[in-house]
Amino acid sequence: MDKQELAKTILQILAYLGMILAVVLTVRQTRRNLQTEEGRALWNEQKKHTVYNCIVGFVANFFDTLGIGSYAPTSSAFKLGKSVDDLLIPGTLNVGDTVPVCVEAALFFDIVKIDQLTLWTMIIAATLGAFFGAGIVTKWNRQTVRLGLGVGLTILGIVMFLRTFGIGPFSIEAAAIELRGIKLIIGLVVNFFLGALMNIGVGQYAPCMALVSLLGMDATMAFPIMMGSCAFLMAFGNTPKFVKENRYDMVATFCQMFPGAVGAFCAAKFFSHLLDNPQTKKILLVIVVIVVLVTAAMFLVEYNKNKNNAHAND
Repeated sequence: MDKQELAKTILQILAYLGMILAVVLTVRQTRRNLQTEEGRALWNEQKKHTVYNCIVGFVANFFDTLGIGSYAPTSSAFKLGKSVDDLLIPGTLNVGDTVPVCVEAALFFDIVKIDQLTLWTMIIAATLGAFFGAGIVTKWNRQTVRLGLGVGLTILGIVMFLRTFGIGPFSIEAAAIELRGIKLIIGLVVNFFLGALMNIGVGQYAPCMALVSLLGMDATMAFPIMMGSCAFLMAFGNTPKFVKENRYDMVATFCQMFPGAVGAFCAAKFFSHLLDNPQTKKILLVIVVIVVLVTAAMFLVEYNKNKNNAHAND
């Protein structure tokens, strides 16, 4: 086995370990919660949205594997369907999507050939960003989460719009499969902050695609970088923090984990050709952008309304 093959195998093993860690931590904490009367009542309330959230988990991670991204559609679906408390959306996204994203990462480490130094360092940078960021976000109250999601989704919606129409860095044609020198340093710093932003439910796919394109890499290199970064930062950075602080919707998290993993596997194995037609992918992305921006507006309106109510009561 050569060094390239060994590095890829190690990454795949880590992805599988990340899946196991996420499931074990979540099951253990959920069992603790169910030992209390309050936890059982919350579980029964969250169970009302099981079918809806399972559909969300499957569909969002199906399209996530095809490069659409899952955080924005999932947070939008949670908000529009009122199926997850606003306060718990960031944690539910980070904990619940760990398993399907680890599946995606393990698959794409095989599919796309990329320089291992670039891949490993970019993944480590994003994981460190998520680890330090999670300690901050888990302390936020409901209003701060709403503001963070509103602003974050607005920015993400704009970036996704630029990506859809090839504006700015998305219009750059490049073919490099590695980063070195100042470009690698820039990539690491930016990916660190993108990892931190994952804690408030701002997905990494669109910004990462812009980053690698801007730095002169082939856009396909974004797939193992963004999926590997998300997998490891969620498994080893975000999930332990959010689970420890009990900041996740118990039922919705499992709806993301298992139906989401099935959706990711199906997309990678059987439907990877689905979006070969650029026009089809553009239409889907435009729909997602509209939904994301509407959802961002809902979070900001609700934040502003509650802020005004608080002032009125002072």
